[in-house]
Amino acid sequence: MNSRKTSAVSKILRYQLLISVIISSGFAIFEGYNFGLSSALGGMAAFLPNLFFALIVNKPAGRPARKVLNSFYLGEAGKLLLTGVLFIIIFKMPNTEILALLVGYITALSVFWFALLMR
Repeated sequence: MNSRKTSAVSKILRYQLLISVIISSGFAIFEGYNFGLSSALGGMAAFLPNLFFALIVNKPAGRPARKVLNSFYLGEAGKLLLTGVLFIIIFKMPNTEILALLVGYITALSVFWFALLMR
């Protein structure tokens, strides 16, 4: 990928982390520790698979099209699998607040939607 796309990907990932910290801090301050932790876990359930995808797909340019396509398939499959595993682990944790978890997850994912709107 060229440097502009790499820059856009790293910006999105940084914004995902930032929004996760802001939302989980708000939950922790106004609702308590369990809500803040649940929201942070939701944000990480969105961020970590996206980071994995970015690392797999973001290889140097000039590769054959077949290898680029295969890296997208591998990245997306790994992202879906990692998301599922993370949610299984999170749901096994005691005192998980589902609403805060989903808010953290959805707000982290919404960074992509807003990035598309801004372009």
